[in-house]
Amino acid sequence: MAGKAAAPGTAVLLVTANVGSLFDDPENLQKNWLREFYQRCVAAAFLVLPPGSEALVEPSFKLLSLECLSLLKVVHTHKPHFMALHCQEFGGKNYEASMSHVDKFVKELLSSDAMKEYNRARVYLDENYKSQEHFTALGSFYFLHESLKNIYQFDFKAKKYRKVTGKEIYSDTLESTPMLEKEKFPQDYFPECKWSRKGFIRTRWCIADCAFDLVNIHLFHDASNLVAWETSPSVYSGIRHKALGYVLDRIIDQRFEKVSYFVFGDFNFRLDSKSVVETLCTKATMQTVRAADTNEVVKLIFRESDNDRKVVLQLEKKLFDYFNQEVFRDDNGTALLEFDKELSVFKDRLYELDISFPPRSVEPTLGTYQDPAQINNYPYSEDSRQGEQYMNTRCPAWCDRILMSLSAKELVLRSESEEKVVTYDHIGPNVCMGDHKPVFLAFRMAPGAGKPHARVHKCCVVQ
Repeated sequence: MAGKAAAPGTAVLLVTANVGSLFDDPENLQKNWLREFYQRCVAAAFLVLPPGSEALVEPSFKLLSLECLSLLKVVHTHKPHFMALHCQEFGGKNYEASMSHVDKFVKELLSSDAMKEYNRARVYLDENYKSQEHFTALGSFYFLHESLKNIYQFDFKAKKYRKVTGKEIYSDTLESTPMLEKEKFPQDYFPECKWSRKGFIRTRWCIADCAFDLVNIHLFHDASNLVAWETSPSVYSGIRHKALGYVLDRIIDQRFEKVSYFVFGDFNFRLDSKSVVETLCTKATMQTVRAADTNEVVKLIFRESDNDRKVVLQLEKKLFDYFNQEVFRDDNGTALLEFDKELSVFKDRLYELDISFPPRSVEPTLGTYQDPAQINNYPYSEDSRQGEQYMNTRCPAWCDRILMSLSAKELVLRSESEEKVVTYDHIGPNVCMGDHKPVFLAFRMAPGAGKPHARVHKCCVVQ
C-alpha cells in the first residue's frame, strides 16, 4: 500500500514523563515504558508489517525494556524530526542505588536500533544527588533526525547559537554547563518538605529560523489530602502558583532575547479538592476522626444519609478512597475538568490544547505482585481495564502537562491544515508504565513559522 506523502514542515514531538517508579522496579516497568515510547515515535517500517511478520523484527527491538518500548510507539507513529523528552524524578527515590539502572536506561535510548536515525542527541542529567542545594533529579533528552539540517542550540554564557553535532551527555554539575539554565526552587517555597527536589531546566533551540525555549519543570505536590481539602484554592495550589510564576518571569527577563517557549513536566496540578468532595458527596454526611493524643483530624468519612449509611469517601493524609472509580474513567474523566483550575491564573501567559486523556493517580504501592507474567496489570487490578485502575492515595488529576506561551501557540496551531496534525495525548493507555503515564504533544512546525525570529538564526555561530 502506497504511503501518504509527509506533511510539509518540521515534525516536532514533545514528551514529559515522571519516571521515578521505573527505577524502583526497573526490570519490569522500563520494558513497558520503552516499548510504548518507541512504537509511538520512531520506526515507521514496523507500522506496515503484515500480520504474522513479527518474527522479522530484530530481537533487540523485542527485548527493549517494555517504558523504553511505550515511548517507541509514539516515536514510531509520529516520526518526529526533533524530539524532546523531559523526565522528572530521574533515578527514582534513591538515586545512588539506581545509578546502574540510570546508565542502562540512557544507553538504551541512545543506542537502540529504533533510534538509529537520530544521529545527534543532547542529554542533560542532574546526577548531583549529594547536593541538597542544587539537586533536582531532572533529565532532559533531545534527539535530532538525520534528515534535519542546520540545528542550533543556544549558549547562555556566550549568548551565541552553536551548531548541534554528534551525541553528548552532560551530568553531575549542570550548573557549569553553558548550554542550559538550571535552578532548584528555594526551600522556603515549600517549608513542609525537609528536602525537596523541585526545580527546572531550560534550553533554547533554533530550527529553520525559529527560536524557542524548552523548559523541563517539576512543581510541588500536595503533602496532605486533608490540608488540600480545607480551603479553595488549596494552600498547595498557591505554592505551585508562586513557583511557576517565578519560572515564567525568569525565562522572559531582560538577560536574553524573548522567544516562544514550551514548559512541560510534572506540574502536580490538582483538582480543587474542596469542590470535588462537595460534588461527589452532595448527599453525604461527614464524620471526623481525631487522634487521641493531639486531637488532630486524621480522617474524614463521608456516608450516605440512607442506604445503610454506606461509606462514599474516606479521606486521610495520603488516602482518597472513593467508592465509584467510574467517575474518573467515564469519557476520560472530562466531567472533572471543571475542577482543574490551577492553570486559569496564567491564562494570559500560558496556553494548553484541550485535554482528552484521563487523569492520573500517584504513588502506587510497589512490589505487590508476584508473577512477572502479570506485568501489564501492575500496579493496577487484574480486570478488563488493564492499566486503568487508579490507586487510592490521591484524587486523580492532570499533573503532567505541556504548556506554551501565546506565541508558541501560534507555531503549533499554524501547523493545522485540512488534515489534523496536532496531537495532545498520553502514552500507554492500557499498559502499566509506572505511577505516571507520559504525555506528549506532536505537531509540525510550518515552513516559515519562525520568520519573525530569522535574525536570531543569522546570529548563529557555528563551532
